[in-house]
Amino acid sequence: MLRNKTIVLGVTGSIAAYKAAEIASQLTQVGAKVNVIMTKEAIEFISPITLRAITGGPVVTEMFDLASEFSIGHVSLAKTADIVVIAPATANIIAKLAAGIADDMLCCTVLATKAPVIIIPAMETNMYNSPVTQDNLSKLKARNFVIIGPAIGWLASGKEGPGRLADIDDIIGGIRRVLERSGDLVGKRIVVTAGGTQEPIDPVRYISNRSSGKMGYALTEAARDRGAKVTLITAPTSLPEPVGVDVVKVKTAQEMHQAIGKVTPQTDALIMAAAVADYRPTKEAKDKIKKIDTGLTLKLECTPDIISSVKGNFIKVGFAAESSNLVENAKQKLKQKGLDFIVANDITASDSGFGTDTNRVTIIDREGEVDSLPLLVKREAADEILDRVAKLLSKS
Repeated sequence: MLRNKTIVLGVTGSIAAYKAAEIASQLTQVGAKVNVIMTKEAIEFISPITLRAITGGPVVTEMFDLASEFSIGHVSLAKTADIVVIAPATANIIAKLAAGIADDMLCCTVLATKAPVIIIPAMETNMYNSPVTQDNLSKLKARNFVIIGPAIGWLASGKEGPGRLADIDDIIGGIRRVLERSGDLVGKRIVVTAGGTQEPIDPVRYISNRSSGKMGYALTEAARDRGAKVTLITAPTSLPEPVGVDVVKVKTAQEMHQAIGKVTPQTDALIMAAAVADYRPTKEAKDKIKKIDTGLTLKLECTPDIISSVKGNFIKVGFAAESSNLVENAKQKLKQKGLDFIVANDITASDSGFGTDTNRVTIIDREGEVDSLPLLVKREAADEILDRVAKLLSKS
């Protein structure tokens, strides 16, 4: 979604300026064109040569930069920008923008652009908490500037508190979210489930599976980036929470069932990417079960069949992880559960399925049409799935 977008990256004089190199690198790697503007203070922390090498383009450092390809810099940059991102943003630059002061190239560009502007603060905690800074941020928010962060952590002052530059993933996610406000899922409510549920045996043991949650999280981020309001209902994973979505944390199949029941009356589509345990112990032991030489026998019962039991006028998408007879088993599951389409993958493949960053999926619709996709990274597979969701929603 960032490919071929023109992003103006403003870098100001914060110790966090070195992180602008990673932001520029990630944006460039996904196909965005990054034009960099540095304040004179930023040059004290990171060299323009570094950012020029990363982006492959000029770095503007002066109000009248004769070496730049931009004839009237602030006007040209402002017109070509799809979005302006200031990372890091110091208290000084925030104050100038709030007051409408245009005494450097970055402020001039922001005032001249019609593109959305994201401010990513980074400063010492007392400066950030200052009533003046908070008032300035409130003014910018009222003018529809988007503020991301700051994060809480150790600062250059040696103290811990709010003021660290937001995590790079949060920044990139925020840029995607702002750019895709006009995407094909704008105004739609999407519920995605992810991860493998955990069915407790005793206080320290549980029954689960090998799901990493990566596919569900990729779907969540892709739907968000296409403009949807997304609710992620997730079993435990080691993945960071996606930015800009409602996250509901659950552990068991029963908890997931209850959480889905609360949100689906308002949803347009339910994408059930979670690997829900099929069985659970009939009774959870209150104390840790001690190991005995004769072994242990557990009595199991079925967990609720969530997607079959949840009713409503919304698109239902299921997943089938199979080790044999992929298409046949997926078709049977599609019919039994009343799905609009199902996404099946062969878990015996080393490059697809649980824990991998790629997936080779087969999508089957209720008319029986089978579409076997090539090996894709999970984010690409997520967009293929959402293409079909968007098409179905456009018909409803």
